[in-house]
Amino acid sequence: MLIKSSKCRFSTGFLRALIGSLVLASLSTTATAYTIYVSSEKDNKISVIDGDSLKVIDEVAVGERPRGIALSKDGKTLYVCTSDADHIEVLDLKTMKITHTLPSGPDPELLVIGPQDKYLYAANEDDNMVTMVDIEKRSKVTEIQVGVEPEGMGISPDGKWLVNTSETTNMAHFINLQNMKVEDNVLVDQRPRVAQFSNDGKQVWVSSEIGGTVSVIDTESRKILKKIQFEIPGIHKDLIQPVGIQITDDGKQAFVALGPAARVAVIDTSSYEVEKYLLVGQRVWNLAFSPDEKFVFTTNGVSNDISVIDVGRLKVKKSIRVGRLPWGIVVRE
Repeated sequence: MLIKSSKCRFSTGFLRALIGSLVLASLSTTATAYTIYVSSEKDNKISVIDGDSLKVIDEVAVGERPRGIALSKDGKTLYVCTSDADHIEVLDLKTMKITHTLPSGPDPELLVIGPQDKYLYAANEDDNMVTMVDIEKRSKVTEIQVGVEPEGMGISPDGKWLVNTSETTNMAHFINLQNMKVEDNVLVDQRPRVAQFSNDGKQVWVSSEIGGTVSVIDTESRKILKKIQFEIPGIHKDLIQPVGIQITDDGKQAFVALGPAARVAVIDTSSYEVEKYLLVGQRVWNLAFSPDEKFVFTTNGVSNDISVIDVGRLKVKKSIRVGRLPWGIVVRE
C-alpha cells in the first residue's frame, strides 16, 4: 500500500508540474502575440492581421488615401496620415473606431511620435513643412520649413533629433527638437524617401529612390559614412529604387525595400555589403519587424499583398492579401 501511495503522489506531482508548464507556455504565447496594421491608399482602409495565424481579421474604413501610420508608445492608438483629407486620423485600437482628427498641413505623408506620446510630427508634402502637433490638446504647435516635397521622418532614440527628407531638394534635414530649428542639411542622392535611425542613435540611414542608393550618415558629424549601391542580376538599374528601411535592434543587419525591383536587400551593417536579395511582391515599399524580430513584413503596392520574411532563414515564408496599394505598416505587441 505504501508503494502504491508513493506512486500516486509521484503521479500527482508530475501532473502538477506538467500543468504548470502548460500554463507558463500559454502565458508566454499570449505575451508574444502581436497584430499587424497595414494602410491601403487606394481602398481607404486599414487591414488588421493576426500575427499568430497571419490572417486578416478586420478592416477599418478611414479617410482618403491613407499612407503613413504610427503607433502610440502605449500601443493603444494608431495615427493615420490621410493624405487627401489633409489631416491625421486617430484610431482607438480597442474599439477600432476613429475618435477624432489632428491638424496637419496639406497632404501629410509620413509621421513619427515623440517621447511620452506628447507630440506628433508630420511631413506635409504639398507645403514643404514639418508640422508639430500637441496630441493631448489636439492642436498645431508649430511648423518647420524644410525642403521641397518632404516625406521621410526619422526620430532619434533619445528623442532629441528629427531627420526629415525632401524628395525634390534631395536633402536630409536635421531638426533639433529642443528648439525646433533645422541645424544641418545633408545632400544625398535623388528623391530621398525614408530616414531610419540605428537603435543606438549613432547613424541615420536614408534611402534615395531615384538615385538608387542608401546613404549612411553619422549622426554626430552629419557626414556620409557610406553610400550603399545595389545590383540585381537580370533587373535594370532604373528599377532598383530603395524606399523602406528597417535595422535590427542589435544593429547587425538592415533590410531595404527596393520598390519595382520586387526585392528586399539584406545588408551586413559592419561591411555595408548586401548579403542577399529576397524576392517579394511587386513594388515593395515599407517594412516592419515582428516584436521578436523573427519576421519582417513588407507592403507590396502593385501586387496588393504583404510578404512575410523569415529573418533567421532569410527566406520569404508567405504572402498575405490586403487592400489595394498597401503603403504603411506597423506592428503592435
